[in-house]
Amino acid sequence: METNFDIVIIGGGPGGYVAAIRAVQLGMHVGLVERESLGGVCLNWGCIPTKSLLRNAEVARLVTGGGKEYGFKADNVVLDYSAAVERSRKVSARLVKGVGALMKGNAITVVEGVGRLRSATEVEVTAADGSAQVLKGGAVILATGARARMIPGVEADGERVLTYREALDRRTLPKSAVVIGAGPIGLEFATVWSSYGADVRVVEMLDHLLPAEDEEAAGELGRYLRRQKVKAMVATRVQSVMLTDAGVRVHVAGPGGEEDLDAELALVAIGVRPNSEELGLERVGVATDRGWVTVDGRMQTNIPTIYAIGDLNGRMPLAHVASAQGILAVETIAGRDPAPFDSRWVPRGTYTSPQVASFGMSEAEAREKLPAVSVGRFPFLPNGKALALGENEGFVKIISDTTTHEIVGAVIVGPEATEILPELVLAAKSELTAEEIAATIHAHPTLNEAVMEAAHAVFGAAIHTVD
Repeated sequence: METNFDIVIIGGGPGGYVAAIRAVQLGMHVGLVERESLGGVCLNWGCIPTKSLLRNAEVARLVTGGGKEYGFKADNVVLDYSAAVERSRKVSARLVKGVGALMKGNAITVVEGVGRLRSATEVEVTAADGSAQVLKGGAVILATGARARMIPGVEADGERVLTYREALDRRTLPKSAVVIGAGPIGLEFATVWSSYGADVRVVEMLDHLLPAEDEEAAGELGRYLRRQKVKAMVATRVQSVMLTDAGVRVHVAGPGGEEDLDAELALVAIGVRPNSEELGLERVGVATDRGWVTVDGRMQTNIPTIYAIGDLNGRMPLAHVASAQGILAVETIAGRDPAPFDSRWVPRGTYTSPQVASFGMSEAEAREKLPAVSVGRFPFLPNGKALALGENEGFVKIISDTTTHEIVGAVIVGPEATEILPELVLAAKSELTAEEIAATIHAHPTLNEAVMEAAHAVFGAAIHTVD
């Protein structure tokens, strides 16, 4: 096997494999090291299988409780959760196979094994049988991602205490669950399990759900989750997690005092930690901060030939960020001088029902940092397409700097929020104003009309509303 390359990439997730393809497009010869499965966590144990399960959950809610509105009645409905999981695995497998085809089609050399830095330009790869080889590259890109962070003293056993990975492979629906952490991962699993009839309680130590998101948006989502019988406890700390004969006992302390939450299982979804321990960073002298690899705006580490992208650098642990950073790193290596990574224009999404999508500053953050802020808010309630879909919950909020008229952030709670948001991200990045969005004709009927109305509302001129 060939061992000399222009770039050696460790990790075949959405950062690594995208970087590899871009490098080939720029005329480079690429070696890609992957220890498990192409596609990484995203395709195998994260973004894709969870969205498949969420689609099943949406259908389950419709046939078990929402049919009357649409004129049908379904009696004696049997929901097969194992079939939903099987479908999610098939969807993942299809995409992983597609990534493999992309690697072959782009003549990218994929080396199976564990990669570790041997020098600033060399990667030692150890295969499953213990054999090793050294790959040499003009540059090395580290794209090893991250894994679930655990509560100190608590270990995942895959049966009663789970991370997202074990939860996605579990074929039986838990009768009850305590979800620890109310970020996107925790709330998405709460949505899936509750839609299939599980008793779900969510525990969050900060003062509102989705603590990284706009507080009003989190409150709006919380109201709809309660309708789905998801019980949420905020400003509540987990003191301990104990295994019991029946499952688990989670001892919590919150505004109402201390109590024990008993359930069949607990899902720990409190964030991620970088896969950086076995990369040989110390040997080469790559700088880190609490395990996260330190990089500049173009993903270059303190060692000029070594770059780190995606979850490994901790900038924003999102699959689409990893892909964008992979392209950025490769173009930098190729001497193209791309614009540095800017987190202001990164969309964030939570695929609950309704969805939550956002970018930039929250309203609270903008009011704290800017001298004057204008906020335009418009609900989906009067939106014709939302009413037709039977999904008219939520709102669009646009946050604008009153002085410059620039859009500094936005949040959407509602149907297909993650699909609607990019219009606002593109507008903000292109330095368009809310006034220009308002003046843009939007097709009728569409959900995007709510964006246009929210843009009008920035100036107090929303059309389909009465003060």
